[in-house]
Amino acid sequence: MASQLGAARLLFGMGRSDALPRSFFGKVDVKHRIPRNNVIFVGVTALLGAFLASVSLVAEMLNFGALIAFMGVNAASLLHYYVRAPEKKLRNLVPPLLGGLICFLLWINLSKPAIIAGAIWMAAGTCFGSWRTRGFRADLVNFEIPS
Repeated sequence: MASQLGAARLLFGMGRSDALPRSFFGKVDVKHRIPRNNVIFVGVTALLGAFLASVSLVAEMLNFGALIAFMGVNAASLLHYYVRAPEKKLRNLVPPLLGGLICFLLWINLSKPAIIAGAIWMAAGTCFGSWRTRGFRADLVNFEIPS
């Protein structure tokens, strides 16, 4: 239940900042003061997932996204501490390269269904982001803290 409410709160934050449609995801129930639409959405999604996918597939899909994120962190670290640094030091090169390589090896060894499902999910998110920002040109998503 805690993860469902945490996910609902995350969706609410994304709705409030216009990353997702505010009319659905950015609303708070007046009586209970919770993001009711998001709680119901996450619950229905989890229920459908429980019927349609195995626990191992869902866990590997989670790992698909997490490993891509960790590869991105390693790439950003490499860029910040080695590529753009005025002084190139080996100690700033080796950890992000090793971390990125380990994450990549784990990522390519995920099951084929997890890679396919994760790629479809990532493509859907990329398409939605492209549509939402008019081809990634418009700055429609606001990351400022709302009043």
